[in-house]
Amino acid sequence: MDDDDAIRVKLENLPTPTSVNGIKPSVIDLCSSDEEDNDGIDASRTVGEKRARRDCDIDTPAKRVAVEEGLGQSSSIVALQATPCNVVRPSSSAPSCKQFWKAGDYEGTSGGHWEVSAGGFDHVRVHPKFLHSNATSHKWALGAFAELLDNALDEVHSGATYVNVNMLTNKKDGSRMLLIEDNGGGMNPEKMRHCMSLGYSAKSKLANTIGQYGNGFKTSTMRLGADVIVFSRCPGKDGDSFTQTIGLLSYTFLKSTGKEDIVVPMLDYEREGSEWSPIVRSSASDWNKNVDTIVQWSPFSTEDELLCQFNLMKEHGTRIIIYNLWEDDQGLLELDFDTDPHDIQLRGVNRDEKSISMAAQYPNSRHFLTYRHSLRSYVSILYLRVPPEFRIILRGRDVEHHNIVNDMMHTNQITYRPKEGPGGQSNFSNMSAVVTIGFVKDAKHHVDVQGFNVYHKNRLIKPFWRIWNAAGSQGRGIIGVLEADFVEPAHDKQGFERTTVLSRLETRLLVMQKNYWRLNCHRIGYVSAHGKKSAKDSEDRESSPEYAVPTRKRAAAAASLSFKTPTAARTVVNRGGKGKGSVRDSNGVGSSEKSGKHGNTSSKFNGRAKARGAPPALEDINSDEDSDYDPPGEENVTELPEKSFEPPTKPRSTDSLSQLEQENETLKERLNKKEAVYLLLQEELRREKELRKKLEAEVQRTKDELEDVKKEQESLIDIFSEDRDRRDKEEEDLRNKLEEASKRIQALLDEKSRGRR
Repeated sequence: MDDDDAIRVKLENLPTPTSVNGIKPSVIDLCSSDEEDNDGIDASRTVGEKRARRDCDIDTPAKRVAVEEGLGQSSSIVALQATPCNVVRPSSSAPSCKQFWKAGDYEGTSGGHWEVSAGGFDHVRVHPKFLHSNATSHKWALGAFAELLDNALDEVHSGATYVNVNMLTNKKDGSRMLLIEDNGGGMNPEKMRHCMSLGYSAKSKLANTIGQYGNGFKTSTMRLGADVIVFSRCPGKDGDSFTQTIGLLSYTFLKSTGKEDIVVPMLDYEREGSEWSPIVRSSASDWNKNVDTIVQWSPFSTEDELLCQFNLMKEHGTRIIIYNLWEDDQGLLELDFDTDPHDIQLRGVNRDEKSISMAAQYPNSRHFLTYRHSLRSYVSILYLRVPPEFRIILRGRDVEHHNIVNDMMHTNQITYRPKEGPGGQSNFSNMSAVVTIGFVKDAKHHVDVQGFNVYHKNRLIKPFWRIWNAAGSQGRGIIGVLEADFVEPAHDKQGFERTTVLSRLETRLLVMQKNYWRLNCHRIGYVSAHGKKSAKDSEDRESSPEYAVPTRKRAAAAASLSFKTPTAARTVVNRGGKGKGSVRDSNGVGSSEKSGKHGNTSSKFNGRAKARGAPPALEDINSDEDSDYDPPGEENVTELPEKSFEPPTKPRSTDSLSQLEQENETLKERLNKKEAVYLLLQEELRREKELRKKLEAEVQRTKDELEDVKKEQESLIDIFSEDRDRRDKEEEDLRNKLEEASKRIQALLDEKSRGRR
């Protein structure tokens, strides 16, 4: 049996070649053999005759299908012209590498020269080595599991109620295999081919789904093992057009046979009544070769064993079996199935015995200490919300969903809104993230646990993202949770794309963590740094996003203000308790603000309105918008004794001095009230300006969209017009040919009748 008959996965579907005027083009059905000459397509047959079927009960499968010669429709995906680049060449046998990071080191046979395919266009070819290089995006093996679980969770809208992850044993060689199965809607033959191909994804257009790139299945399965076989049963759109499909994506097969393109053997079946019949897309010979290829390179020995896998499903679902699992440098499987019979763990650098022992001692820190090597621990926090009817089963035991917020104490909630872009335009005007921040309940034991769990569309992207890397114990014990749908995840969904939006979020989270630590560290036994100053603190502060004005400038401004207002009380504003401050007068206005122009004080006043007792209705006290001013709560105000810098004057009577002081206090109160009103009006004016900018941007964006729609409409009209003209011309040509043929037939008939006479 020749393996060259498997299905070739192409990046672009080509039209199936058909006969024209009784002449059949020279094609092969995806690396078919010379037997095609004997099993050609009869163009005169109807579509119903082109599909050969056999009686096949899945409980008692019949023998190999026998189809009369000449039947067939097309190859499973696409038919290619018979060019040398499509002919499979034998490969020199190379030793099989079982280590993932070395598995891509092999050279296939030379592909020869490129030739033009059908239609005069070249087509991109995908070498099997791409399967390996594509899978290297997963540096962490448990991230590959997450991709497969995402696919199962996305099937909730199709009725899925569980996903089961387990270990199986290969009956051929006794090796271990991975099983991932769900009872979702399954895949029909077309969707199965999309699944095996690159870049096909309809999920990006669906709400509440995680997948979007059409690449996760290939990268995840090839990261866990060299080969995968998929069984899927689908009820069809009407619920009564049942199909079942088997697909084999085998890196071992491609490498061992020296393939230069990714070929995927597939078998399709459809149900008629209570029996299953094969869907033969080309010829009986091709069908048999697909069966033989799958049997040879899969864990199953016969077609009956393949079909028995469908007996383990109900009416619909998908069953994925990954085998030839990768090994580490010591020759052991990367995946550890033995340490915990109800878990799948990783060996090597992701496993830390000290962290494992600490997890038993500090249960509230368990997920932080174990998620790197334990699939059960990682999956329990993988989703922010899990549908109540959906179960994740790992090796026979349900995974209990866990919310990290339950491990926290002294929690605060801060609403973060992405900063607008230039010109007031923003793509995130309706988006925000509620950041829940607090201490882990084991923080009193000084466990070094910290970081933010950042979710995107319900999926954990950055587990325990450590932002504050301070030397010493600062920030220890602080964890947070947020769902940031406004940042774009990377292709492996284990991080975010480095964009300006992410950088701003990272900066703001750092400020939040530092503020929380300064105000709450005493609750877990740490001494607050208020009033202390050292060279190390100064260096850490200057590298922080909250660093604003150097101390010397503030001191100079304070001195000038003190001499200008001899009777004013001085107020030192400490930032972070590190001895760096500015000076305010009794009205609460800082010297650095007075030294500038009045038109440059709006952003400063906004950040300090709360310290002067501004009404809370003006600003959301739980809001932490991305802006240039310091967030509230990071200023500690300390009143210093009054000092007079007036030159000596003549003594005054006690009554006159008291009267002057009373008048001074009255003037201060009136000034404070006027200033509060001024700030209210200024804040309202700022908001009105921002609203106007947003509305103008929205109007402009709507105009641009209408213009784009208009251009697209005109383009479609032109395309339809050209297509209509082309079809009219083809129709006219066909009519002329038909008329000529009729005349020719009539002439032959007349000539024949005259010959008889």
